[in-house]
Amino acid sequence: MSLYLDVFFLNKFLSQYVDNRLAGWPLMSNPLLIMAITILYIYTAKKLGPALMENRKPFNLKKTLFVYNLMQVIFSSWLFYRMVSTVYWYFISKFTEFFDTIFFIMRKKYNQISTLHLIHHGIMPIGSWLAISLSPGGHVSFVPLLNTFVHIIMYSYYLLSAMGPSLKKYLWWKRYLTSLQIIQFVLIMVQSMQPLFTDCPYPRAISCWITCESVLFVFLFKQFYEETYKKVLGKNSKNTSERTTKAN
Repeated sequence: MSLYLDVFFLNKFLSQYVDNRLAGWPLMSNPLLIMAITILYIYTAKKLGPALMENRKPFNLKKTLFVYNLMQVIFSSWLFYRMVSTVYWYFISKFTEFFDTIFFIMRKKYNQISTLHLIHHGIMPIGSWLAISLSPGGHVSFVPLLNTFVHIIMYSYYLLSAMGPSLKKYLWWKRYLTSLQIIQFVLIMVQSMQPLFTDCPYPRAISCWITCESVLFVFLFKQFYEETYKKVLGKNSKNTSERTTKAN
């Protein structure tokens, strides 16, 4: 009962601060709905999806992935171009990105559903709702502007990858894409901290949220970079050294 009341008052507290310009827009009036969708997403990714796929063969989604990634490139390009008036659609894009995980599940690529993947896709809808519903436009516009630019490049990579092995030799730049993602969050962190140290009317609570969120993502993406690329480079270097020794 106590937990129910806490959730009820949290919902009531947040709802009263939603910007009037967003009144009536789908998904914007009730923060609990965003949390519920996020929890359902994580449950589907870790439990329901694998259970449904347990006795099924992996789906061949080559054509579907091509169309999906192409649409994400177009959607991100449109958001980047129209950012001033489309922060709401940036928020919606955080839900369309759930299909990344759904397609992993359908192809039984469970290793791709990492802790980083779930945290990133799980937090972004909540953070986007807080920033956009309570203070749309202005200071917060920098985040979707930069993020959609990165997504244009990221989904272009996925688009090329979905076209088959023949293009694999052109996808050598994946680690640079990860570096770009890390730089993105560093820039967002620096920008989001400004209202905390200046005479700025932007809500400090949202600045703290975005700053903490950025620090978390910098840490997780840096950890992913080191585990994924440095180990590969070290392994390749070791193999090269072994081959050289044998040749000598």
